[in-house]
Amino acid sequence: MIYSNLIALCIMLTTAVTLHAAGTTDITTAEQAAQALRPIAGPFAFELFALGIIGTGLLAVPVLAGSAAYAVAESLRWPIGLGLTLVEARGFYLILSASTLLGVAIDFSGVDSIRMLLWAAMVNGVISVPIMAVMMLLAVKPAVMGSFVISTRLRVLGWLATGVMAGAVAAMFVLN
Repeated sequence: MIYSNLIALCIMLTTAVTLHAAGTTDITTAEQAAQALRPIAGPFAFELFALGIIGTGLLAVPVLAGSAAYAVAESLRWPIGLGLTLVEARGFYLILSASTLLGVAIDFSGVDSIRMLLWAAMVNGVISVPIMAVMMLLAVKPAVMGSFVISTRLRVLGWLATGVMAGAVAAMFVLN
């Protein structure tokens, strides 16, 4: 997680510096982002950006569809796993297929993908606070965790992270 977040931070900083130097400070579409790369990438900016987006999508779609399938199937106590056959885990594979098709349908719907990503991130941020709080409450209960109750250090760090997240959500509402 540390490395992936560090890499994401580097990507964001590099993108911000590059786009700001090119005079682009407000991007609302993927096409605008591709055009902003033109001073650096030259005439192949669109192709370069498209390959990056396609590559990211090819990495993200299986992860997102798979996590949705695992979450739904586990909550319904269905047989799960990519190691199972279609006959053994019909519900799991149905959710996996449906979530993949839903993602493709959204892509072709004409809805502004950048705006959808922004709203999804905002919703995830808001709902993460109560989820983190409930997880912290459960993580200290021996009836739930058995011998795996979290230590005092992890308890403090967990509540600190929950507080930071709540502060970020509050700041988002105050500043917008």
